[in-house]
Amino acid sequence: MVDDIAKLWGVDLGVKVMAAPEYCHTNFTKYFTYAFWLDPVLAGTFQGRKPCYFNTGVMVVDVDKWRGGGYTQKVEEWMAVQKQKRIYLLGSLPPFLLVLAGNIKAVDHRWNQHGLGGDNLEGKCRSLHPGPISLLHWSGKGKPWLKLDSRKPCTVDYLWAPYDLYRSSTLSLEE
Repeated sequence: MVDDIAKLWGVDLGVKVMAAPEYCHTNFTKYFTYAFWLDPVLAGTFQGRKPCYFNTGVMVVDVDKWRGGGYTQKVEEWMAVQKQKRIYLLGSLPPFLLVLAGNIKAVDHRWNQHGLGGDNLEGKCRSLHPGPISLLHWSGKGKPWLKLDSRKPCTVDYLWAPYDLYRSSTLSLEE
């Protein structure tokens, strides 16, 4: 966090159960298997909805609405389908998409400067998105603490250095 989290906490969800930065230009179909898309009942899950990608690592949830709407059970039901039929490919996002896609309060992208660690292990460093930033999110495997330790950082990894508690304590002990 490089901003006051109270600003994110203060988001008015209205009737929505959850808020997150959404990315509607993403081809979300890649998150699901051919078996999912070939089954008309499963594929029909998104009919009449506008599903957009969102990162489950950055979201605001109205816990009372979540519990009242039985959302944990709904996500778990899709996880049970996954266990039987293998309908999606990636971790936590697909069951959340199946339950909540098209029913999320969008918040400004400043709250998820994501993808900073996405391809960094292969040396494909990403730059910061334009505009203000409130949260830096090293999603993916290329974590800045690994890159800095290997002395092969990406240009944005220096942003992590002030928060590296190990490095900060080591430096203060050595001085």
